[in-house]
Amino acid sequence: MSTNVENHSVVSADRWLAARETLLAREKELMHLQDEVARERRALPWERVEKDYAFDTPQGRRTLAELFDGRRQLLVQHFMLGPGWEEGCKSCSYMADHTDGMNVHLAQRDVTLVAISRAPLAEIERFRQRMGWRFPWVSSNGSDFNQDYGVSFTPQERAKGEVRYNYRVQPFAPEEMPGISVFYQDDAGRVFHTYSTYGRGVEVMMGTYRMLDLVPKGRDEQNAANTMDWVRHHDRYASGAKSSSGCCSEK
Repeated sequence: MSTNVENHSVVSADRWLAARETLLAREKELMHLQDEVARERRALPWERVEKDYAFDTPQGRRTLAELFDGRRQLLVQHFMLGPGWEEGCKSCSYMADHTDGMNVHLAQRDVTLVAISRAPLAEIERFRQRMGWRFPWVSSNGSDFNQDYGVSFTPQERAKGEVRYNYRVQPFAPEEMPGISVFYQDDAGRVFHTYSTYGRGVEVMMGTYRMLDLVPKGRDEQNAANTMDWVRHHDRYASGAKSSSGCCSEK
């Protein structure tokens, strides 16, 4: 829903308070629903990770279990950066801009957050240095990890003009798509896949959106063909330059 900020209603203090209290009741309903859904998310059954995935990291070759870095819970940002790309997806970069500030707090709750891309490690490192990020970012190049978790697609899949993404067949054929996956490691070292989210589900990493939802103009995306057309890599806002690689958004 768009909001007209030019001719917006202006009321007395008592009428404003009454309207705000009505909205507060709706906000509390939403918070309680979010808490309920979070409980249902945690109650989902797990699946054992049977494959021996290995990743290229700045510290050498590492298994999926080693990416936990001594913690029990692993959050993975499936970052859209394919082999040979000039730069990472601008929307995935928008997500990643929030990561470094979160990581110190996530670590206190037994969580490690890692970005994983299919690009070779050298290409990841080149882009990471440009963006100034510090979070762990590793390469799944040469493994089935991205395909198995529904964010990279083979030429054969793309040739059909549609791919299975976000738990349903989608009528487009990209090379990469965004996502977030969650894993748990038990005392015996076994790794389990507990959750994955795609499409608008990845907005959980976009704290800027939460702030924009509070202000009068909101996200201000209602007239955009692609809702994230306004997003740039953070080093390109001043110049207004457009990125060469984009992401698909889902309403």
